[in-house]
Amino acid sequence: MLHWFDAHLDLAYLAERGRDLTLPPESCGGPDLPAAVTFPALHEGNVTHCLATIFTEADGPTDQPQSYPADDAEAANVAGRRQLARYAHWHKPHFYRAAAGLSRAPALPVQGGPAARPEDAPDFLILIEGADPILDPGDLGQWRSDGVVAVGLAWWKRSRYAGGNGSSLGLTDLGRELVREMDRLGVLHDASHLSDAAFWELCDASQDLIFASHSNCRALVGGGGRFENQRHLHDEQIQEIVRRGGVIGLNLYSKFLRPLAADDTTTRASIADCVAHIEHICNLAGGRANIGLGSDMDGGFSAARMPEGINHPRDLVKIADALAARGWSDADIRGFAFENFARLLGVTNCSA
Repeated sequence: MLHWFDAHLDLAYLAERGRDLTLPPESCGGPDLPAAVTFPALHEGNVTHCLATIFTEADGPTDQPQSYPADDAEAANVAGRRQLARYAHWHKPHFYRAAAGLSRAPALPVQGGPAARPEDAPDFLILIEGADPILDPGDLGQWRSDGVVAVGLAWWKRSRYAGGNGSSLGLTDLGRELVREMDRLGVLHDASHLSDAAFWELCDASQDLIFASHSNCRALVGGGGRFENQRHLHDEQIQEIVRRGGVIGLNLYSKFLRPLAADDTTTRASIADCVAHIEHICNLAGGRANIGLGSDMDGGFSAARMPEGINHPRDLVKIADALAARGWSDADIRGFAFENFARLLGVTNCSA
């Protein structure tokens, strides 16, 4: 059976919002229903590993626990640490080497009580989506020791460190300091929500590996150049990520897979749209080693907004079947489903 490594799941955010991750999707409650993501559902779909996020939102809805006032570092830190505590509660201790190929990145013991961890939960590494919970660059070492292996400097809005994809801002001075500290500690750079300016300034500030946990191809969704539809990667960015040895995770939000009207809340993309994004990246890369899954399932949208036929993690195999029909080998399909991200993140305890 095919194993999956999902590079973007907002598990703590869902739990904070009232999702009971121990229940089946039909009875789990919480936001963005109908649901797809719970521990039993991921287990049924054989999603054995993932990057699990710490997602916080500057000036977000005041009644939601991920929100904090913009530029309030202490409030952002509290919100992020609260989500980290959930992962510490769920995790069984395993050892990972973050950032494969970065020899200075040590093996990392991830602490947690094995008795508290649901048996059907995936093994996970932690990604900070929006760096504001990091009080300052000197605080990163503690996050690293607590299990964080990757950081995206901003989300849609700007952070204290960089401009997100809803802005035209680049890196701040504090952001450049954080980039240097990330490189020193072997923490990976996630480019998925950076503005174009921030992306290229990151490339100037660091020569290390960059990846995109959950991004699609700008050329296929509208806005093929720089500063147009910055949520998605334009071809030059894809090529730069590939040049550095990074991997790009396919996002399954229908609106991110085909050009849709801004107010279109019902049209679902197709599995063929998924394949088009996968193969566009592979054609630019000249191979199939730089693509994986970063589904973002239930990350602000429901199962009804994923591609037609994909309502649950068990349906991911339909993408693999479509790739097989396009002539992909079993080895290349295993790469997309699991091995490309496992290699990137140095997962050493894989039973897949």
